[in-house]
Amino acid sequence: MPELKSVEELEPLRDHLQRDLKVSAKSSTRITVGMGTCGISAGAREVMRVIREELRERDIEARMSTVGCMGMCSREPLVDIQQGDGPRVAYGNVKPDMVPRIIEEHLMNGQVVDDWVVGRVTTRCEDIPFYDKQQRQVMRNCGMIDPESIEEYIASGGYQALAKALTTMTPREIISEIKASGLRGRGGAGFPTGRKWESTLEAEGDVRYVVANGDEGDPGAFMNRSLMEGDPHAIIEGMIIGAYAIGANEGFIYVRDEYPLAVKNLSLALEQAREYGLLGENILGVPFDLDIRIVRGAGAFVCGESSALMQSIEGKVGEPRPKHYHATERGLWDQPTALNNVETWANVPLIINNGAEWFASSGTEDSKGTKTFCLAGQITNTGYVEVPMGITLREIVYDIGGGVPGDGAFKAIQTGGPSGGCIPADKLDLAVDYDSLLEAGSMMGSGGMIVMDNHTCMVDVARYFVDFLKDESCGKCSPCREGIRRMLKILTRITEGDADMADLDLLEELAKTVQNASLCGLGKSAPNPVLSTLRYFRDEYEAHIKDKTCPAGVCRALIEYYIHPEACTGCGLCSRDCPQDAISGERKEPHAIDQELCIKCGICHDVCRFDAVGVR
Repeated sequence: MPELKSVEELEPLRDHLQRDLKVSAKSSTRITVGMGTCGISAGAREVMRVIREELRERDIEARMSTVGCMGMCSREPLVDIQQGDGPRVAYGNVKPDMVPRIIEEHLMNGQVVDDWVVGRVTTRCEDIPFYDKQQRQVMRNCGMIDPESIEEYIASGGYQALAKALTTMTPREIISEIKASGLRGRGGAGFPTGRKWESTLEAEGDVRYVVANGDEGDPGAFMNRSLMEGDPHAIIEGMIIGAYAIGANEGFIYVRDEYPLAVKNLSLALEQAREYGLLGENILGVPFDLDIRIVRGAGAFVCGESSALMQSIEGKVGEPRPKHYHATERGLWDQPTALNNVETWANVPLIINNGAEWFASSGTEDSKGTKTFCLAGQITNTGYVEVPMGITLREIVYDIGGGVPGDGAFKAIQTGGPSGGCIPADKLDLAVDYDSLLEAGSMMGSGGMIVMDNHTCMVDVARYFVDFLKDESCGKCSPCREGIRRMLKILTRITEGDADMADLDLLEELAKTVQNASLCGLGKSAPNPVLSTLRYFRDEYEAHIKDKTCPAGVCRALIEYYIHPEACTGCGLCSRDCPQDAISGERKEPHAIDQELCIKCGICHDVCRFDAVGVR
């Protein structure tokens, strides 16, 4: 690897790499396999092994490479084939036994196997319907370049923003550009990034730090993981620019230990950046020194909170501390610290390269740019998306996500992770921005979106997330520690049919107390699932309490499985699968369920082919 001694050497290197890639593309076939965590878990490694075997046996020359996740997680493993400088043809849900036909027809006969194609990619992903309403900016390289290759990142324009910042802008000018862009923190709080950097620069202290928060702990959220796996250099470049702007010489990327591929790709990217002279002393010949290292988190959800994260980096117990001082004044080791989410850092090179006005042209008045979200739950197209701020929930759920699969009907969507709120169907036209979501009783959070259909019990949803947050509370402050436990006990009583209306009033009072009195953001937002479901689905709570029924048929203590005699064919499938031998009946005669033996597992309902098993 050539060590870049000056800024002037970067542009010729980029041009050289672009020429090499262009020549290679024109004279060869390129096959890329999605090797993000989602692709690997779906079997991408075996698919890639079979592709290599087929190419070798048929004596076909092709350049094989791996890329990160493109966002279409429900279509993994994804295989792209590009011949010469033509379009990339994307095949989805590829299994090893599909590979011979793809190689035979596509590479040898020039015939695309249309049955398995999910789209054709020209310069980006605009030709694939899934991306029609998306704006891939911060995730522009994910799925397009090899994340293990700094050369591909540089060829795609990488580190040009760093060169521009170091040679044509002062630290104050960089901060002014970030402020003018309107970039707000993508980790959830939405604090203006430029103001944060300005406060860090102006704070008293001889040492300053930059920190990237990659501790993505929300169930159902994985866009930060996909960014760290698929485009690690974008995060690093943003951090270098930020460090130069605030005068920091040391940085940390905090990544949860459950993300081994993200740790691997970030570690390799940092090593490559050092070898190229993009980290270390006198970066690109400028009198500016910086090194960045990775700190692996132990998986505590609370360490996503800024002060707990910094405590963990310092080697202390990861728990929040009172914010008598902001991190910009006294953060890591009591020194001024700029801590941003990895997505926030990856936006910085875009703003420096294209200008604040370009960035602010997307989004709303107070929420600029794009935001990545993860779609999970009862939705057809699970995966991550990048959309302009201000897009509606309806567009995300139906136009991009493909709506609710099967015969289910949309009921609610939870945004912002386990501390977010549940938004009902009559608010599907709500604009997705920081302030609108807060007003609706939810929040942006890091970007998780969980879709729920009409088979979901909203009381049980609140109980589930409060149970999760009870386990993740650090226990430092009593409002969070005791308040969440008390809320969980009440919610459990409601789902078991043992509560009265006074419990509902107490639950709401407790939720507001925890919200107002907790020490950190985890405690303050923990009641959101309770308060939002009480706000929009109070009738379900009342049905559980007054009528002792669960309208969605989920809460076991309040439901009863029975068999419709007129619909039952007597096939015996339900009785054979019942773990309690609670179903009896003669063959070809209607069966019946012994309610004393039934444990309400629902297996009979799931296996019945004639819709003969009901719930009441």
